[in-house]
Amino acid sequence: MSAYMQKVGLKLFKQHLENYTPPDPLYEYYNDAKGKQRRKKRDVPPGISPRDAKILKSIQRRAHHLDKSFSFCGLRFGWTFIIGIIPGAGDVACATLNYILVIRKARQADLPPWLVGRMLFNNTISALGGVIPVLGDVVIAVYKANSRNAILLEEFLRVRGEEYLKLQAEREVEVKGRAVTSGVSPSDMQQVKPGAGMSESGRGFTSFMSQRKKNQALEVNSDRGRFIEHMDS
Repeated sequence: MSAYMQKVGLKLFKQHLENYTPPDPLYEYYNDAKGKQRRKKRDVPPGISPRDAKILKSIQRRAHHLDKSFSFCGLRFGWTFIIGIIPGAGDVACATLNYILVIRKARQADLPPWLVGRMLFNNTISALGGVIPVLGDVVIAVYKANSRNAILLEEFLRVRGEEYLKLQAEREVEVKGRAVTSGVSPSDMQQVKPGAGMSESGRGFTSFMSQRKKNQALEVNSDRGRFIEHMDS
């Protein structure tokens, strides 16, 4: 096979892998005006607390080093692949690092149980893949459980930020004396927790919902008083 065909085959193989591997959790790539590919760090989703932003940045950085810190012939891999080469102990070490450095850190962001379960599922697939000699290491390098978990966290926090900004907009409308009905159910709100991690300044989700309940109670009492007055007259 000629060198050209080897290059083409490697490129196709790389494109095929990209269909199964998650994007880089730390960087996003773009083409500049000259068509040259460049990268920049991912933007923090708007509307999330400084605590959540700090957790996300930490996990993105750790996942990048664990899954994509090295490149060979256009293929990216990280420390989990290198450590996993060690028979037995390497697989245990990888599973432990994946949990301690990524999942345990992510749980500090008040995540719902179903999301933590999904992250543990990704970690389990990676751990089971490492049991298979040689081929299992390839599975770990391609699957990239840490990158998947970092992307899951980013997307969840993006939803949390969007809902927090909506709550802020609703609060401004209520201050103006207009009634607002949120399109999100209370159970979903309890899982997403908009404003989680905000400083105790009355801007968080708990403060907003408690204030809304007080306003609704006042409205009910006020309406009841007017109703009684009408009955007496």
